[in-house]
Amino acid sequence: MDKTIRIFESQADMKAEEYRYWQSRPVQERMDAVAELTIAAYKMKDPKFNVQRLDRTLVALKRR
Repeated sequence: MDKTIRIFESQADMKAEEYRYWQSRPVQERMDAVAELTIAAYKMKDPKFNVQRLDRTLVALKRR
């Protein structure tokens, strides 16, 4: 884990650096981070939340 402290001139510069960082990471690592943040958000709403998967389908694709 990189624990370097960086000082930015503006918030826009900080956001640009953050965007470049996440674009440099592999897709699986980005998806893992999204899943971790989603579970953390659900746990803030309901501390007993302990589901590791979604309860319903998000998108239903129709085949031709």
